[in-house]
Amino acid sequence: MTGELELDDEAITASAQGGDTIAAVATAIAPGQGSVAIVRISGPRAEAIGARLFRAPGSQVWDTHRVLYGHVVDPATQERVDEALLLLMRAPRSFTRETVVELHCHGGLVPVQRVLELVLAAGARLAQPGEFSQRAFLNGRLDLTQAEAVSEMITARSRRAAQLAMAGLDGGLQRRIGSLRERLLDQLAELEARVDFEDDLPRLDAAAVVAALVAVQRELEALVLEARQGAALREGLRVAIVGRPNVGKSSLLNRLSHRERAIVTDLPGTTRDLLESELVLDGVPLTLLDTAGIRPTADAVEQLGIARSHEALASADAVLLLFDLQAGWTEEDAALRNLVPEGVPLLLVGNKADLIAPDQAGPPPAQSESVATSPDGVISALTGAGSDALVQQLLRRCGAGDGQGLQVALNARQRDLAREAATALTGSLEAAEQGLPWDFWTIDLRTAVRALGAITGEEVNEAVLDRVFSRFCIGK
Repeated sequence: MTGELELDDEAITASAQGGDTIAAVATAIAPGQGSVAIVRISGPRAEAIGARLFRAPGSQVWDTHRVLYGHVVDPATQERVDEALLLLMRAPRSFTRETVVELHCHGGLVPVQRVLELVLAAGARLAQPGEFSQRAFLNGRLDLTQAEAVSEMITARSRRAAQLAMAGLDGGLQRRIGSLRERLLDQLAELEARVDFEDDLPRLDAAAVVAALVAVQRELEALVLEARQGAALREGLRVAIVGRPNVGKSSLLNRLSHRERAIVTDLPGTTRDLLESELVLDGVPLTLLDTAGIRPTADAVEQLGIARSHEALASADAVLLLFDLQAGWTEEDAALRNLVPEGVPLLLVGNKADLIAPDQAGPPPAQSESVATSPDGVISALTGAGSDALVQQLLRRCGAGDGQGLQVALNARQRDLAREAATALTGSLEAAEQGLPWDFWTIDLRTAVRALGAITGEEVNEAVLDRVFSRFCIGK
């Protein structure tokens, strides 16, 4: 083989037979932002399309799981479109378990777009978001928890979030859910056997069945609780810092961000707009919202900032209400506290500890019935004293504390199904408590088994799959 790549005509014909072949850019592309871009092709025509568009000089061997050097060529004009590498992965040894060809091109918009256009013109169609991963699932390469972990790995905002995604990719969540489901199936089989053949089988120990169901239910409830920590690690928390003007909100933002994100002066009303700072503290992504000091004002610009402060309160996952330890807790602080939506974790934080004596660290005696008698934290935003303890207190209050020990964590879809399974088991346990016949026990037990099967994809419909994979990026 010399000059250009040649492929046996019989191999091309065989590769071209079959159904759908999809293609997409599998890497993020932006002008000047990446040196390499990958066009991925998967399906029965993938190898034929690669052979049609790629020219490899010299005596390079065209074979599976080998990298070839050459050029992508427009077959209509023989124009060299890009210098590239080609990687062929024949089925089933690929991500999708279909034949996959990857063209590794130069990064940037123009070269990769031209290559993709040639691939589509050669017989592929543009992949939908998540379609490669969906094919991997449908072809048995991944279970549904692993497929979702692929998306979570791509979108991870912290190292801990990436570690949780990796645990999902390694099958840790599938094994845990699969084990729980198998234990329920064992009990279901015993119960159903007694429904049909009780006279022919040994007496079933009802207490042992109940104990087994309770044990599974407790593990599911623990997974549901841990899902809250997992959500914080994956999605992060929006934390609004609120308070009267000049209590140190911007100084605290700068302290936690380790940079001068906000302008700090002694003049009240300096912050006129909502400032955001993204950071990761103890493995949890946080978006800190530095709000304008809420107070009556005739300044139109400051009024807009205060309006945005109210919006930040409504959308926050948690609120840090800062008050000035020198001035003590005031009626204005109490009014701000009443603005925090019910159910949103709230920490009352006394600031400027560096300016007062140690025995004055709390607010003065209650000045009204609504005033707290002690703060949740005492800090100095200027020196940093107390800020580490404040972060730990915040994470614990939001259910994200101690997340370092998590091995697996359910996402929102999986959490809802685990909760459904746990609730269904309550129905089975109630049937047991009432001394109902075995077949009444099995009704809700089957529901629990189906819910756990939907987590891993063993029992799932097309609509659910479309919803899951539509959230993926194109090319994955």
